[in-house]
Amino acid sequence: MTKAAELRQKDVAGLEAEIKSLQKAHFGLRMQKATQQLGNTATLKATRRDVARAKTILAEKQAAK
Repeated sequence: MTKAAELRQKDVAGLEAEIKSLQKAHFGLRMQKATQQLGNTATLKATRRDVARAKTILAEKQAAK
């Protein structure tokens, strides 16, 4: 789980890379769930919220420009 304070320290390019990484991880978890290989389904919710948190901070930084 990524903290908002950690994300706020990154620049726009770093945030975009983080979002891409989180989305890839979330996709992998969804595939594991679909094939009955995911043990802890709570990780889906956590990664989805991490993506939203990163997107929110990215939008704030872009609006501040």
